[in-house]
Amino acid sequence: MAKIFNPPKEIKLPENGLCSNLTTEESNKLDEKYLEELKTYLQLKNPNGKNVGEIIEFQIADGYAKYMVANIKPLHLVHIPLDDAYEFQYVHLLTTKEVNEQIESKKRFNKIFSK
Repeated sequence: MAKIFNPPKEIKLPENGLCSNLTTEESNKLDEKYLEELKTYLQLKNPNGKNVGEIIEFQIADGYAKYMVANIKPLHLVHIPLDDAYEFQYVHLLTTKEVNEQIESKKRFNKIFSK
């Protein structure tokens, strides 16, 4: 079973909500920068951890609930509060095997369609 954490306070969320005057491209760049900072932070905390910094996601309503792997054994995930900040109600029931399978599946999918 997974333990879910909020992102560290040291990494500031981008201020690019609906009320901002940013373009979609500018907003996406801020989100990417945030995700990269979070990944770097987690990898520094667990440099030898398999799949640390990888993102898993679950379709919720019109968006996705997103989580970043902080540790595989025991399974620790960090909720990513971007966009609508959806949460997956069963995320705490995930196993290491399921998370690894989702990550590998995503990598295979991206490899097929990146050509």
